Formats: sequence, structure tokens, C-alpha cells
Amino acid sequence: MELNSLTAISPIDGRYRHQVQHLDDYFSEYALIRYRVLVEVEYFLFLGKKKLFPLSAGVRKHLQGVVENFSLEDAQWIKKTEKVTNHDVKAVEYFLKAKLEELGADTAEVREWVHFGLTSQDINNTAIPLLWKHAVEFEYLPGVLNLKRQLEVLAREWNEIPMLARTHGQPASPTRLGKEIMVFIERIENQVEQLIQVPFSAKFGGATGNFNAHYVAYPKKDWARLGNEFVEGTLGLQRQQYTTQIEHYDNLAAYFDGIKRINTILIDFCRDIWTYVSMDYFKQKIKKGEIGSSAMPHKVNPIDFENAEGNLGIANALFEHFSAKLPISRLQRDLTDSTVLRNVGVPFAHTILSLKSIEKGLDKLVLHREKLHQDLENNWAVVAEAIQTVLRRENYPKPYEALKALTRGNTNITKQSMHSFIDGLKITVALKKELKKITPHNYVGLPLK
Repeated sequence: MELNSLTAISPIDGRYRHQVQHLDDYFSEYALIRYRVLVEVEYFLFLGKKKLFPLSAGVRKHLQGVVENFSLEDAQWIKKTEKVTNHDVKAVEYFLKAKLEELGADTAEVREWVHFGLTSQDINNTAIPLLWKHAVEFEYLPGVLNLKRQLEVLAREWNEIPMLARTHGQPASPTRLGKEIMVFIERIENQVEQLIQVPFSAKFGGATGNFNAHYVAYPKKDWARLGNEFVEGTLGLQRQQYTTQIEHYDNLAAYFDGIKRINTILIDFCRDIWTYVSMDYFKQKIKKGEIGSSAMPHKVNPIDFENAEGNLGIANALFEHFSAKLPISRLQRDLTDSTVLRNVGVPFAHTILSLKSIEKGLDKLVLHREKLHQDLENNWAVVAEAIQTVLRRENYPKPYEALKALTRGNTNITKQSMHSFIDGLKITVALKKELKKITPHNYVGLPLK
């Protein structure tokens, strides 16, 4: 069958393609080839700028145009050449030499400066970090920060909404709904702050990381300095100083682990919201024509949070493998990193899908204030902590034990029974009034900032 959204094996390129198809600018085979071309051209121009060969304005402009106008047809030319070379990076080199040939015989003496002194990993281990950097900066960080802003809006909106907390699934000291959202906002903020401190690292140093070919051709050149200048000044990456044929991947692994931690936080969030929906704390907006169950017409399911949780789990499983595998390579290199690196867009896409699903789910939520109020009213036992603490302040004998005897295992604690208990205490009238002012609705702790 012809490949399309219905015949694709992966749901990223099938069912979900309309939501993540823009990511092919970073993670498709076409994108990888385009980034390789970009690095090769920038390196060629860099060598010309350093006067290793005469670089005319016409050649510079022509190659810059090759990068700017790189097309699907160009990528197909390279793939066709790869069938002959059986080497993907060498096919890119031949493509650029062919583009120089278009300018005529005058370029013959500069063509061999394409890919000068390099091994394929000098291109791959700059192209992939560069496309990863762009994907993180242009897609992931805006996505996760937009979600954080959406949560901040809800936290402010629900700032004063009292809610029964549940520890171990049991009724516990009340909280504010807005504060519970702030918990996740703070967690995301902290992890994003850590994530953006990780450098985008690249390897660039010849066949085994020593600039052997560069040095033997030009022993008086400071190739380590020039390599740093090219990778950092031109590409905006950080060059690793001591490498084998490939980069360490330690910082790339740190990115995978960092995104995985944020994804884990979001799984926690999805499960909490799902639970609140099941407890009827939230209703969901109904969209005309949608069906929640093929058998039960009444159902409105929290599918967006379920979809997000599932996609986050898939993403994390792959990120876990990538971060554990990539930093390990036999001796100066083996090829196991190659196929893994070609898949980095898959967990990235599942993560982006999850962010979209959570945003969609949050837009559907409708706060069911009456249910929150009723749950608090049905759980007057939760003010026992407040009462025994105030009694401790007054040096009342064994207040904890007194409240424990009243409340533990007693499911019939009401406002009346709690006030009757207070009336029976040998304390001042003023203190009794103070204690009776405490309710499950106002015993919510510090006001939010």
C-alpha cells in the first residue's frame, strides 16, 4: 500500500500526524540530510574565511543558496547517490561537489575542501545536536511553558476554592484547589530550569577525535581552537574537547532524562485530574456530536488526560533507553548509536502530543463547586487536627488522645457532634467560640501568594 496516514505503521506518522507533522522539520530523514548539508556548507565557508583556500563571493552565495533553498528533490538526489555509495554522509559530500560543479571548471580546485579532514560523525554529531537544539528551543520549551501558563491561569482562578485533601486516599486536612495546581507549576518550573542549563554538545575532531588529518596537512594550525570557533561561533553548539570518533552523548542523555522527569510530573498531574473527574470535582464540557461510549450514552470520559498519560509513558520508555544506551560505545566507536539517534523524534513527538492533549483536557474542565463543598461538609472529622492543636497551645491535657477517641473510625462526625464535643471540654467560653469558628471550609492553611 502507498504510505499515508492510514497505512503508516507508527501512529506518529498515521493517526496523530496532523498534530505533529511540523516536527518533520527536525526529525525526518529529509531534515537530517538538510542539517548535514547545512553543517558541511558552514564548515566549507569557515575554511574559506580562514584563508585555507580562495573563496569567491560567487561560490559563497551559491552554497548559501543551496542551504536556503534545499528541497525534497535535493534530498532525493542524495538518497539516490547513497544507494551507490552505501554511505549517507559521503552522498552529501558528493551532492555539494556536484553543486559546485554547476558553477563550472573554476571551482575544481576548491571542491576537495568539502568535508576536508572530517569523518562522518563530525557531521552527524553536529547536525543532530543542532536539530535537537532547534526542536527543544522552538517546539518543546514553548509547549511546556505554554502549558505552565495555562496552569497558572487556573491556579489564580481557583485560588480561594477550598477542597478536601486526601492522603493515602483518605480524607485529610483541607487545602485549596489553586494551591494543588501550584504544586505542579513549581515542579515543572524547577525541572525546566535544570533542563535549560544543559549544554547542546557536539563532537568535531576527525576520525578518532584528534584532528589527525587536519594536523598532518597543516601542523602549524591550532585546530582545537579552530574547531571550537566553528562549532561554538558558527553552529552555536559546545564542542567536546576530548572524544573518540563520536560524541559522549552524556549531555544529550541529560536532556532525555530531564524531559523524562517533566513527563513523569505530567503523568502525576494527569492521574490527579483524572481522579478529581471521577470524584465529580470536575464536570467536562460537552461537544455536540461526540460520543463517550459506544454502549453507554451518558458517559463523558476524561480521554485527553488518559491519552496524555499513555503517550507520556511511551515517550519515557524510549527516553529511558536512549539515555542508558547512547553514552555507551565500544572502544573508539560502534554503530549502535546510529539507529537510536534516528528515533529521537519519536519520544519527542509523543511528548508534544501529550502537551496538546493536556491543554485540550484542561479547556474542557468545569469546576463542580457543589461537590467540593459537600465533600468538605461530609468530613467534619478533618478539623480534629485544628482543635487538638489549639488545645495544645492552651496546655489542655492529652488533646490528641481526646480527639482520637472521638474521631478515629467514626464516620458520623458532623458539625453538631463536633460542637457538642467542644461544649463538653473544660475550657473557657471564649476558647469554645474560637474552636467553633473552625470548619472544613476555612481550615485551609496559609493564603496563597
